[in-house]
Amino acid sequence: SGPAIVVANHISGLDPLLLIASSRRTLRFLVAREQYERFGLTWLLRAIGCIPVDRAGRPEKALRDAIVALEQGEVVALFPHGRIHLPDDPPRRLKGGAARLAVRANCSLYPATIDGVVGAGHILPALVMRGHARVRVHPPIDPAGKSHAELMQRMEQLLNTA
Repeated sequence: SGPAIVVANHISGLDPLLLIASSRRTLRFLVAREQYERFGLTWLLRAIGCIPVDRAGRPEKALRDAIVALEQGEVVALFPHGRIHLPDDPPRRLKGGAARLAVRANCSLYPATIDGVVGAGHILPALVMRGHARVRVHPPIDPAGKSHAELMQRMEQLLNTA
């Protein structure tokens, strides 16, 4: 119960569905605006409470909307890599939104790693090809007494080694 932030590595288009299936609570995903506005998807993403992020313009609006959701006791989920990123890809810095949200809303980060998805690296093949996907949930990261840099480092340790 209460506010929480779920962070996970992002290896395929199946990832949000895997996290939803793994959670007892409703997840409100932060979604790139260009995905949110894709033809035929906007109505669905709006209906399930996704929060669009304007990465090129005003990402702070999405952070404000996420803080409101957290203040209402909801669970916000996001992929800090910002896009699909495979373990064999060159290391990629995580975006700092999750750590900022955790500090500002004073709520824990719940890291998860996803693997075993057939069609990893793609959106559609992962949705239709049968695999042995696994979601591993790690112990929560409490932001109390930790700096933004410390939170980022802990997330990078967990999510970049998936």
